[in-house]
Amino acid sequence: MARSGGFSPARLGRMHEVMAGHVAQGDAPGILTLLSRHGEVHVDAIGTKAVGGSEPMRRDTIFRITSMTKPVTAVAAMILVEQCKLRLDEPVDRLLPELAERKVLTRLDGPLDDTVPATRPITLRDLLTFRLGLGVIMQPWADYPIQKALNELQLVGFGPPNVAAPYDPSGVVRLPFPTAVPGWSRRSTTTSPSARCCSTRGAPDASASSRRSA
Repeated sequence: MARSGGFSPARLGRMHEVMAGHVAQGDAPGILTLLSRHGEVHVDAIGTKAVGGSEPMRRDTIFRITSMTKPVTAVAAMILVEQCKLRLDEPVDRLLPELAERKVLTRLDGPLDDTVPATRPITLRDLLTFRLGLGVIMQPWADYPIQKALNELQLVGFGPPNVAAPYDPSGVVRLPFPTAVPGWSRRSTTTSPSARCCSTRGAPDASASSRRSA
């Protein structure tokens, strides 16, 4: 089978079919995929820029992207796993003492003081797979005591961003999601800045991504 830049034409074709399928069934009006390997870049633009629109998706289409701290931090964490500086199933207690000896609610709708000790410590695998147990309920209308407490503390925001609002680079973004936590673990494990930690392995600059968006 002919290959170029390490890409398999057959597999690229299958990827196109899968992405085109998402567009066909209405998951998104358009999708842009990009792969880079051994100096070759493969770009595939499918569909349109907007729902019901006619302007096609292009290679240079501008997207408003958020939540990029999570995947970049996850990549940095996996680099440290590969270097044997972190273990996926190792408790994070020694690196994140704030997460040690956790207590959990006895039931979802119970009062916040009705807790019991967790049956086991939190691991890096838990952080990366969103099983940290922060108690975030992704429903703005939920009426549980823990949800009320989160709302009162304004720890969670819902809904799309206000595109008309001016960008404030100094704004603080609350990020109560598990994949942000390995960033703290990484800082506890290595003294290398994010840029150096990632660039030495060919990964993106995690610190730059954090500055752009959470």
